[in-house]
Amino acid sequence: MDIELLVNITSRAWALPILSSLHSGVAGRQAPLLAATGASRTAFAQSMDHLIELGLMERNPGYGHPLRPEFRLTPLGKAAAAIAHRINDVSSEDDWTLLRRSWTLPVLTSLHTPRHFSDIKRNLPTITDRALSQSLKSMEERDWVCRSVDGASRPPRSIYSAVNIGSLIGQITASEINFI
Repeated sequence: MDIELLVNITSRAWALPILSSLHSGVAGRQAPLLAATGASRTAFAQSMDHLIELGLMERNPGYGHPLRPEFRLTPLGKAAAAIAHRINDVSSEDDWTLLRRSWTLPVLTSLHTPRHFSDIKRNLPTITDRALSQSLKSMEERDWVCRSVDGASRPPRSIYSAVNIGSLIGQITASEINFI
Protein backbone atom coordinates (compact mmCIF):
# COMPACT_ATOMS: atom_id res chain seq x y z
CA MET A 1 0.00 0.00 0.00
CA ASP A 2 1.22 3.51 -0.68
CA ILE A 3 0.48 6.95 0.75
CA GLU A 4 -1.67 7.86 -2.27
CA LEU A 5 -3.98 4.89 -1.63
CA LEU A 6 -4.21 5.88 2.04
CA VAL A 7 -5.20 9.40 0.99
CA ASN A 8 -7.83 7.95 -1.37
CA ILE A 9 -9.24 5.58 1.26
CA THR A 10 -9.62 8.32 3.84
CA SER A 11 -11.36 10.67 1.41
CA ARG A 12 -14.64 8.97 2.45
CA ALA A 13 -15.45 9.26 6.15
CA TRP A 14 -16.79 5.75 6.67
CA ALA A 15 -14.27 3.77 4.60
CA LEU A 16 -11.96 2.91 7.52
CA PRO A 17 -14.76 1.87 9.90
CA ILE A 18 -16.26 -0.33 7.16
CA LEU A 19 -12.90 -1.97 6.47
CA SER A 20 -12.26 -2.50 10.19
CA SER A 21 -15.70 -4.04 10.66
CA LEU A 22 -15.22 -6.44 7.77
CA HIS A 23 -11.82 -7.47 9.13
CA SER A 24 -13.32 -8.19 12.54
CA GLY A 25 -15.91 -10.54 11.02
CA VAL A 26 -19.01 -8.41 10.47
CA ALA A 27 -20.99 -9.81 7.54
CA GLY A 28 -20.50 -7.99 4.24
CA ARG A 29 -24.10 -6.85 3.92
CA GLN A 30 -25.58 -3.40 4.39
CA ALA A 31 -27.60 -3.95 7.59
CA PRO A 32 -24.82 -5.49 9.72
CA LEU A 33 -22.25 -2.98 8.47
CA LEU A 34 -24.59 -0.04 9.10
CA ALA A 35 -25.16 -1.29 12.64
CA ALA A 36 -21.43 -1.82 13.24
CA THR A 37 -20.31 1.56 11.88
CA GLY A 38 -23.20 3.88 12.77
CA ALA A 39 -23.02 5.54 9.35
CA SER A 40 -26.05 7.02 7.62
CA ARG A 41 -27.34 5.08 4.61
CA THR A 42 -26.22 7.75 2.14
CA ALA A 43 -22.71 8.13 3.58
CA PHE A 44 -22.43 4.35 3.86
CA ALA A 45 -23.42 3.84 0.21
CA GLN A 46 -20.94 6.48 -0.94
CA SER A 47 -18.15 4.88 1.09
CA MET A 48 -18.98 1.39 -0.22
CA ASP A 49 -19.00 2.63 -3.83
CA HIS A 50 -15.68 4.36 -3.16
CA LEU A 51 -14.11 1.18 -1.72
CA ILE A 52 -15.29 -0.79 -4.75
CA GLU A 53 -13.90 1.87 -7.09
CA LEU A 54 -10.52 1.66 -5.31
CA GLY A 55 -10.51 -2.11 -5.77
CA LEU A 56 -10.65 -2.86 -2.04
CA MET A 57 -14.09 -4.49 -2.13
CA GLU A 58 -16.22 -6.38 -4.63
CA ARG A 59 -19.66 -7.93 -4.83
CA ASN A 60 -19.60 -11.52 -3.66
CA PRO A 61 -20.83 -13.43 -6.73
CA GLY A 62 -23.67 -15.83 -6.05
CA TYR A 63 -24.45 -14.37 -2.63
CA GLY A 64 -27.03 -11.86 -1.52
CA HIS A 65 -30.14 -10.52 -3.17
CA PRO A 66 -29.86 -8.10 -6.13
CA LEU A 67 -31.29 -5.33 -3.95
CA ARG A 68 -29.29 -6.40 -0.90
CA PRO A 69 -25.93 -7.58 -2.22
CA GLU A 70 -23.16 -9.10 -0.17
CA PHE A 71 -19.64 -7.73 -0.44
CA ARG A 72 -16.19 -9.14 0.24
CA LEU A 73 -12.69 -7.77 0.51
CA THR A 74 -10.24 -8.11 -2.36
CA PRO A 75 -6.62 -9.11 -1.53
CA LEU A 76 -5.62 -5.42 -1.42
CA GLY A 77 -8.75 -4.74 0.64
CA LYS A 78 -7.71 -7.40 3.17
CA ALA A 79 -4.39 -5.60 3.70
CA ALA A 80 -6.17 -2.23 4.11
CA ALA A 81 -8.76 -3.81 6.44
CA ALA A 82 -5.98 -5.21 8.62
CA ILE A 83 -4.51 -1.71 8.99
CA ALA A 84 -7.96 -0.25 9.76
CA HIS A 85 -8.51 -2.97 12.37
CA ARG A 86 -5.13 -2.29 14.03
CA ILE A 87 -5.99 1.41 14.16
CA ASN A 88 -9.38 0.52 15.67
CA ASP A 89 -7.63 -1.58 18.35
CA VAL A 90 -5.46 1.32 19.59
CA SER A 91 -8.15 4.01 19.36
CA SER A 92 -11.39 4.64 21.18
CA GLU A 93 -14.80 5.23 19.66
CA ASP A 94 -14.37 8.93 20.41
CA ASP A 95 -11.17 9.00 18.31
CA TRP A 96 -13.01 7.96 15.14
CA THR A 97 -14.47 11.45 14.78
CA LEU A 98 -10.98 12.69 13.99
CA LEU A 99 -9.90 9.53 12.17
CA ARG A 100 -12.79 9.87 9.70
CA ARG A 101 -11.39 13.21 8.49
CA SER A 102 -9.64 13.05 5.14
CA TRP A 103 -6.12 14.04 6.08
CA THR A 104 -5.69 12.71 9.63
CA LEU A 105 -4.11 9.37 8.73
CA PRO A 106 -1.90 10.61 5.90
CA VAL A 107 -0.56 13.44 8.10
CA LEU A 108 0.09 11.08 11.03
CA THR A 109 1.81 8.69 8.64
CA SER A 110 4.19 11.40 7.46
CA LEU A 111 4.91 12.31 11.11
CA HIS A 112 6.68 8.99 11.81
CA THR A 113 9.60 11.32 12.55
CA PRO A 114 9.33 14.98 13.65
CA ARG A 115 8.93 17.25 10.63
CA HIS A 116 8.52 20.86 9.60
CA PHE A 117 5.30 21.97 7.93
CA SER A 118 6.96 22.14 4.50
CA ASP A 119 8.34 18.60 4.86
CA ILE A 120 4.89 17.23 5.65
CA LYS A 121 3.48 19.09 2.67
CA ARG A 122 6.22 17.68 0.43
CA ASN A 123 5.24 14.12 1.48
CA LEU A 124 1.57 14.83 0.73
CA PRO A 125 1.65 16.79 -2.54
CA THR A 126 -2.13 16.98 -2.97
CA ILE A 127 -2.83 18.55 0.43
CA THR A 128 -3.42 22.28 0.56
CA ASP A 129 -1.72 24.52 3.11
CA ARG A 130 -5.10 25.22 4.69
CA ALA A 131 -6.07 21.54 4.96
CA LEU A 132 -2.69 20.66 6.47
CA SER A 133 -2.87 23.54 8.92
CA GLN A 134 -6.40 22.62 10.02
CA SER A 135 -5.50 18.95 10.30
CA LEU A 136 -2.45 19.66 12.45
CA LYS A 137 -4.41 22.06 14.63
CA SER A 138 -7.25 19.59 15.26
CA MET A 139 -4.76 16.84 16.10
CA GLU A 140 -2.86 19.21 18.37
CA GLU A 141 -6.11 19.98 20.22
CA ARG A 142 -6.64 16.22 20.75
CA ASP A 143 -3.04 15.85 21.95
CA TRP A 144 -2.11 13.60 19.02
CA VAL A 145 0.44 16.08 17.65
CA CYS A 146 2.89 18.27 19.52
CA ARG A 147 4.16 21.51 17.99
CA SER A 148 7.48 22.92 19.10
CA VAL A 149 9.58 25.79 17.79
CA ASP A 150 13.04 25.23 16.39
CA GLY A 151 14.76 28.31 17.78
CA ALA A 152 18.12 27.37 16.26
CA SER A 153 16.94 28.09 12.74
CA ARG A 154 16.40 31.57 11.36
CA PRO A 155 13.58 32.38 11.12
CA PRO A 156 12.31 30.05 13.86
CA ARG A 157 10.24 27.19 12.40
CA SER A 158 7.65 24.89 13.89
CA ILE A 159 8.39 21.20 14.24
CA TYR A 160 5.49 18.77 14.48
CA SER A 161 5.69 15.38 16.19
CA ALA A 162 3.07 12.68 16.59
CA VAL A 163 2.51 11.88 20.28
CA ASN A 164 0.29 9.62 22.37
CA ILE A 165 -2.39 7.89 20.28
CA GLY A 166 -1.30 9.87 17.22
CA SER A 167 2.15 8.30 17.45
CA LEU A 168 0.70 4.79 17.71
CA ILE A 169 -1.57 5.32 14.72
CA GLY A 170 1.23 6.94 12.71
CA GLN A 171 3.54 3.99 13.43
CA ILE A 172 0.89 1.50 12.29
CA THR A 173 0.25 3.25 9.00
CA ALA A 174 3.89 4.20 8.34
CA SER A 175 5.11 0.63 8.83
CA GLU A 176 2.35 -0.78 6.61
CA ILE A 177 3.03 1.54 3.69
CA ASN A 178 6.80 1.10 4.00
CA PHE A 179 7.27 4.73 4.99
CA ILE A 180 9.85 3.99 7.67
